[in-house]
Amino acid sequence: MAGTDDRNSSDAPRGAEERGAGGEPVTGGPAQGEDRVRGTAHGSAPVPLSVLDLATVGAGSTAGEALRTSVDLARLAERRGFTRYWVAEHHSMPGIASSSPAVILGHLAAHTTRIRLGSGGVMLPNHAPLVIAEQFGTLEAYAPGRIDLGLGRAPGTDGATAAALRRTDRLREGAEDFPQQLAELTRFLDDDFPSGHRYHRIHAVPGPVQGTSPGGVQSSDRPQIWLLGSSGFSAQLAGSLGLPFSFAHHFSAQNTVPALDLYRESFRPSAILDRPYAKIGVATLAAEDEREARRQVMTGMLSMIRLRRGNPGLVPTPEEAESHPYTDGELAYAEAWLGNVVHGTPDRVREGLDELVKRTGADELMLTVNAHSAYARLRSYDLIADAYGLPRLPTAP
Repeated sequence: MAGTDDRNSSDAPRGAEERGAGGEPVTGGPAQGEDRVRGTAHGSAPVPLSVLDLATVGAGSTAGEALRTSVDLARLAERRGFTRYWVAEHHSMPGIASSSPAVILGHLAAHTTRIRLGSGGVMLPNHAPLVIAEQFGTLEAYAPGRIDLGLGRAPGTDGATAAALRRTDRLREGAEDFPQQLAELTRFLDDDFPSGHRYHRIHAVPGPVQGTSPGGVQSSDRPQIWLLGSSGFSAQLAGSLGLPFSFAHHFSAQNTVPALDLYRESFRPSAILDRPYAKIGVATLAAEDEREARRQVMTGMLSMIRLRRGNPGLVPTPEEAESHPYTDGELAYAEAWLGNVVHGTPDRVREGLDELVKRTGADELMLTVNAHSAYARLRSYDLIADAYGLPRLPTAP
């Protein structure tokens, strides 16, 4: 997903033994958070299916139109039985309108009733833990029991923009302090800093400090924390803390199986999970015929080429992507990139996703569609849902 590791590590992450996902020492025993983590596979899908949205902005369109499409897509995902809908944090990228996941998720919460909503992810080193705890505590108050807080270590942007976000050039230290930042965020969410701690009298609100309602119900449950990554560091940390793990297969496919193996080997049962739960992000696009699927995928491919060259922009049209004068290096990158996108007719996409589940053992697939047009993105998810025979649930009022 968007939140990624920026280096590989075979060493145990610093601070990994400190706490479980709820602030408690990690121990065995029955897990209480399974219902917030494990999704349900519908139709013939081998595992639960979910959506990762970048709120892409196509050439000739606007950020407002992209964000309205996100509402349409979230409602479509809810109607078709997708498990969760996540929004990624990116900055200084004209073709992506998802720089503020918490703001977008608050709007989506008002337009959905069942689907889980979350960040894929919030880049923890970019923000003060207390700010994140308050933002996602507010989201939990809006949509009780269906908020996910996916956390990543990378900045979600280039180094200069990251320095502007963090008001420091010491970016590596922010990544290395991730376990401590995570522990602090968890304590704010649980309101359980020990007596004598400098934050003992500071409370994230909405949150547990507000107590229970007259009926005895907790006034603010806590969002479900996930760790995100594209290499080994967060995989090992998630396993050691007994947290669910989401891997960015869509742009780090070569690391997927090693990272998932490391996560499973490192896993210790917690109050959240009694066994590992690994989700992978998958770039995909389905269309009625192969040629149209490739035309749409090429728009995202050219967008990535320009990003890598330091010239990000709006997602180009299919015509622009087809007529672009590719260099030999760009063609080589394009072929490698296209080989990592599961695209084609609905049947071909279904076969590709089934094979991916068998190869990786993923417990859930989070599908992301990077294309120029809103219609192509919406249609792709609908076609994939049809290919698996996912239900058509009633639209919420």
